Amino acid sequence: MSSRLLALAGSLLFALSAEAAVPVLVIHGGAGVVKADLTPEKAKLVRADLERALEAGYAVLKSGGDSLDAVTKAIVVLEDSPRFNAGKGAVFTHDGHNELDASIMDGATQRAGAVAGLRRIRNPILLARAVMEKSEHVFMVGEGAEAFAKSVGFSFVDPKYFYTEERWQALQKALRTEREQQAEPGKTPHHGTVGAVALDSKGHLAAGTSTGGMTNKRFGRVGDSPIIGAGTYANASCAVSSTGWGEYYIRAVVAHDICARVEYAKTPVAEAAKQVVMDIIPKLGGDGGVIAIDAEGNIATPYNTDGMYRGWVDKDGKVHVALLAE
Repeated sequence: MSSRLLALAGSLLFALSAEAAVPVLVIHGGAGVVKADLTPEKAKLVRADLERALEAGYAVLKSGGDSLDAVTKAIVVLEDSPRFNAGKGAVFTHDGHNELDASIMDGATQRAGAVAGLRRIRNPILLARAVMEKSEHVFMVGEGAEAFAKSVGFSFVDPKYFYTEERWQALQKALRTEREQQAEPGKTPHHGTVGAVALDSKGHLAAGTSTGGMTNKRFGRVGDSPIIGAGTYANASCAVSSTGWGEYYIRAVVAHDICARVEYAKTPVAEAAKQVVMDIIPKLGGDGGVIAIDAEGNIATPYNTDGMYRGWVDKDGKVHVALLAE
């Protein structure tokens, strides 16, 4: 057989195997779960939101759609809920504003888009994707990102859209603690983030993450969520979305480290994620969790906090939702 025919046969076999991939979707709503604060009523509402996000994302995959669309759809649902620190439920900065960050990455092409410091964009994940698809850049911030949003047809919301009483009172509590204990501003760790990773029927992976940042943050602080390689990463072998104390996740380049272990060391995704989240991050002084998936649809959801809002649709199409260690 000629080399040309061999190459054609190889391409055909690859295409057939890729088409045979079984779609899988994993989402998270943050690892900042405090068990004592999780009332039955709140747990019920969070579970319902996670199920709606899974339903929206998996509908894309089930119909033969791509992983990038599935990730986007799932995250939009979570951004629209006031129960997660992203979009509608974003926390407040020290100055009483909401500043939103997001990123997305296509594992098949390794294209990526990211935004930070948004104040008037309802769904930051959609703008992150627009940066990826409609610009030559990867990362845009603040007023520049919103100017780009306007140029590509995004409508703005009034900043009051993001107000929730729960988040406002959380800021007031942080400010009181700061005054009474003379604590350094912006030092309280919060892990409120949402994210999704997916494998589609073509065997392509994608990942995305969105957040409102850290309660009482100052000076334009940006965490890991919009940083490619730290909060979000995807390639042909692995996709990861992080949720944790951002400063440590940036320093450890968590999302990329996990995928590098999978791709180069051939470490199973569950073990790779566990090594980083349960060993490296705590040794640095941080905490949090991740969701990860590999090209065979194997998943991992390790965390080292009280709990992590999470859900997944497995290879059998079964829906799973968990909040604590259940």
